[in-house]
Amino acid sequence: MRTWGRVTDGNGNKKWVAVESDANGDFSYGWLTTLIQTLKLGLGESPFYAQYGIPAQQSIVTQVYPDYYVNILQQQFAGYFSSLTISKVDGAVNPTYDIQAIFLNGVSYRGQIAA
Repeated sequence: MRTWGRVTDGNGNKKWVAVESDANGDFSYGWLTTLIQTLKLGLGESPFYAQYGIPAQQSIVTQVYPDYYVNILQQQFAGYFSSLTISKVDGAVNPTYDIQAIFLNGVSYRGQIAA
């Protein structure tokens, strides 16, 4: 399998990078990349996956975190991880989430993602 993730280099330039299954067929990092990209996706922004994304821009305007949509997103991706927790970071200017995941192969990940 393959998915694409956008990364920012040291100069602030953004580029798309392919994330593929490893030699054993493990796609754990692919699911993590897809989860992160979905957190950055606006609700209804994708013409193919309208159910994915969160209303981040509206949340900035109203100053109300999109907790309901993040909860739905966590439920959609939970089956691809042994454990998945997405929680909001208090005091952040933009909607920012702390992701704690344990892959099915036992590897753990923790990082903060700004929507």
